[in-house]
Amino acid sequence: MTTLEVATRLVDMCRQGQILEAQQELYAQNIISKEPVGAPMPTTEGLENVLAKGKHFASMIEERHGGSISDPLVAGSYFSIEWTMDVTMTGMGRSSISEICVYKVVDGKIVSEEFFY
Repeated sequence: MTTLEVATRLVDMCRQGQILEAQQELYAQNIISKEPVGAPMPTTEGLENVLAKGKHFASMIEERHGGSISDPLVAGSYFSIEWTMDVTMTGMGRSSISEICVYKVVDGKIVSEEFFY
């Protein structure tokens, strides 16, 4: 798949709430996931570890109030999306999260993701 095809598939699946399935389908086994400095898990490597990180984050969400995922912006082997969430997190209350997500695609698989928020 091209970068645009991967980006479109990821956005479509995530908009349908199929985030875990999208990661399993589109992420490379050697995926590297980076969060901003100071995040509890700044760098996570490997598909199984990234899936576990995502499951942990999802388990902390008590209630979803809204959110959106932009259409992807593609340049070469990279694409980015804006992802917003209005959620109530366990022990933290309700908050609005807005982040830019940057992905790199190699041979039809996402090999890295980095979040800016």
